[in-house]
Amino acid sequence: MADVHQLKKDLWKYMSKSPFLMIGLTEGGGHSEPLTAQLDEDQVDRLYFFVGRSNRLAAGGRAMAQFVSKGHDFFACLSGSVVIDEDKAMIDRLWSKPAEAWFPGGKDDPDLALLRFDIDDAELWEADLSLAGKLKLLTGSAISPSEAGSHARVASTA
Repeated sequence: MADVHQLKKDLWKYMSKSPFLMIGLTEGGGHSEPLTAQLDEDQVDRLYFFVGRSNRLAAGGRAMAQFVSKGHDFFACLSGSVVIDEDKAMIDRLWSKPAEAWFPGGKDDPDLALLRFDIDDAELWEADLSLAGKLKLLTGSAISPSEAGSHARVASTA
């Protein structure tokens, strides 16, 4: 049985080490694109992204994002809605040197938009093979789900 609380904590732990996701709108047939999530530890059911106002995600709507940890041992599929957030205080809070590299006009760049992704559903997988699972993997034997790691579908990442 998956420890859902631990999986949620692990999601944020892994994302803080490598905050890169593929995110796209679910309607309209567009592709996902790689973006760097800006994490706010006080709002773990939201992700923020700095995008240009002409970015296809700036239109807002239902969206889906995929995350793979740097070590390829944690996976997440997140769904929710994206909207432009005009909160200047949040832009100040999340602003960084990497963001500045994309927006030479800084926080007041007229093309800058803060995209907020409100997560309302997530599926999380942690590939943590047990010792028995590792031995079976080496010998080509069938691995049971309980030996492969943890998996949970959650209504919120908070």
